[in-house]
This record gives sequence, C-alpha cells and structure tokens, in this order.
Amino acid sequence: TFQTIVVNRELWGFGKGNSGELGQNTAIHYSSPVQIPGIDWKNVSFGNGYTYAFKSDNTLWFWGNAGYGASGLNAEVQYSSPVQLPGTTWSKIEVGYHSAYGTRTDGTLWSWGYNGNGMLGQNNKVNYSSPMQIGSDTTWDRVTRYGTGTTAATKTDGTLWVWGQNSDGMLGLNQPESTKYSSPVQLPGTT
Repeated sequence: TFQTIVVNRELWGFGKGNSGELGQNTAIHYSSPVQIPGIDWKNVSFGNGYTYAFKSDNTLWFWGNAGYGASGLNAEVQYSSPVQLPGTTWSKIEVGYHSAYGTRTDGTLWSWGYNGNGMLGQNNKVNYSSPMQIGSDTTWDRVTRYGTGTTAATKTDGTLWVWGQNSDGMLGLNQPESTKYSSPVQLPGTT
C-alpha cells in the first residue's frame, strides 16, 4: 500500500511505488516521505495503484497505473509523474476500482475507467479512457464509490442517486442482489 498527504499545499508520498503512484518518475518504494513535484496542491485521492490530486486552480492531475483507462487521459499508459487532465474546472474527485468520478465547478458529473457493472452511469458497460459526462444535469454535488461496483451521488436539491451493482442490497432500492443499474436511479426523499 501507499499513502499520499497534503501538507502546507505540498504533496508527499511514501510506501509502495511500483506503478509510479508516488509521482517520483520511478517505480520504486519509499520508506520515508518524498515530496511529489509541484506546489499549491489542495486535495488528494488514490485508488488501486494510482493517484489523483487537485491544485488550487481547479486543475486535476493523475499518476500511476492507468489500466482500463483509469487516468482519464485517453490511454492505458502508466505515468510515474503527475500529468494534468484537460480542463481547469474540476472541483471534486472520487476513485474506485480502476475508475474515477469527478464533478466540475458547473455542477456536471463525469466518469471514466472500468465499467464492468455499469458503475460509470453511462447506460452501458463500456470502459472509457476519457471523462464522459453522466447525463446533462448541472446540479450534482458529491459522488462516492463503495463496494466492488456501486456508485452513489447527491444533487444540490438533496436527492440521492445510485447505480451499479446491488451486492448485499447496497443500492438501497429494495431490489434483488442480481439487480444492476447502468444509469442513475433516484432513492426516495430529498434530504
């Protein structure tokens, strides 16, 4: 495993680094914290051998294992140093199993990477190596991934939406475990 943290707008990492997930332009492990190039880092999130981080200018950066297109950079290339995704309007990121979800400052929701259970919300099970907008709404607030393929997101109106697989009833829709949704479905309520 590896760990990355933001301290005084600097980004530091340590631990396992064989996929380049520590951003040091190498694929080795570090037993002490090493600074990841760049300044003005705001937030960091990491997945299965890869890292995403935001800077204060709303740019989104990726490095590490890009299997299934998890980088959002239209490639399955392993990056050992931070590479910027297109755009300067990213506001939040959530990572899952070789996939990612991002909201933009305009309230739109985007997804990319592995989509085996329809968890990218694109109404299919196709993997995407570039960010794809989920629907056309501009009121998305937060998104989270849980389990092996379930996604949940809230909108600014207080509604909760879910999609993906329903292992152990994780969709919360009182449906059989075999149920899968490949596009967002609203749960009852607005709070």
